[in-house]
Amino acid sequence: MNRAMRRAAPLALASATALLLAGCATGSEPEATKTPDAAAACMDVTSGDLSDSVKVEGEFAGTPTATFTTPLESDELERTIAIEGDGDETQSGDPMNVVVTAFSGTSGETLFSQPTTIKVGDEQVFESFLAGIDCVPVGSRTVTVAPAATLYGDTGNESIGVAAGETVVIVIDVVEVQEALKPGKWTENVPEVKFGAEGEPPTVTLPDTDPSTELQMKVLEEGDGDVVKAGDSVTVQYQGISWTTGEIFDQSYTRGTPSTFTTDGVIKGFGAALVGQKVGTKLIVTIPPEYAYGTDAAAHQLGGQTLVFLVEIEGTEAAQQ
Repeated sequence: MNRAMRRAAPLALASATALLLAGCATGSEPEATKTPDAAAACMDVTSGDLSDSVKVEGEFAGTPTATFTTPLESDELERTIAIEGDGDETQSGDPMNVVVTAFSGTSGETLFSQPTTIKVGDEQVFESFLAGIDCVPVGSRTVTVAPAATLYGDTGNESIGVAAGETVVIVIDVVEVQEALKPGKWTENVPEVKFGAEGEPPTVTLPDTDPSTELQMKVLEEGDGDVVKAGDSVTVQYQGISWTTGEIFDQSYTRGTPSTFTTDGVIKGFGAALVGQKVGTKLIVTIPPEYAYGTDAAAHQLGGQTLVFLVEIEGTEAAQQ
């Protein structure tokens, strides 16, 4: 996969996946750990005193809290299964819908908490995140103590507040194997869209109604170019509006250049709206919280909000392996 393309997703679009990729920390790019293929053994990671000592509370698939003695420092990767699920054991290549919550080992504070999708055995994902979903029953909650060497290293990750050399505690709820997400047709209460002159952003007027609780999309103008496939790097112009506040929270139009990212490197509802569409297509999609930044308003500045995106697809390219 083209890492540079995956890192290009703006923060207002990026799913938690962008924080899980080796090479996404500021500074040097550590090599992603080689992980087992479908026929190989599970990762060599076991529980330890530190991972066993972390007390996690909160509803499964929600936003958990973690209590542990700070500062927590570790040189070894440890994983404890806090809740053992009753589903099938995850296998390499499975795309897993998960909720990832990370805590500072120094302060104990939450760094981020967000639903996302991780493929078991994905060589581009840090081993500390892979450890939380590797060879565990679906429905499990895992606690991983991740030393800096298995995560953001000597550079840390300034964007989420991880200092250089800091240990991180990661809680992952392994919810389900992902099925392809497809938007329904948006036929009622569709916003009015007016495209401006060249160089001017469009205007989207939301109707004075409650938002849909479903992922829905309307094609405003169908293109005639190549079809976007899952995992492709797609170049788009977009505008994002919160149905909750009525305000534009991000857009590429005012930056002067389109944005490029992979369909699996952005929030689920946005990526799903792109897959299967042709280059040249203009569309609008409404995304309920569970396919955006989750239902917890405290976990993200856009958490609990229904989002609307106007999108113009300008190009697509098969992801490089």
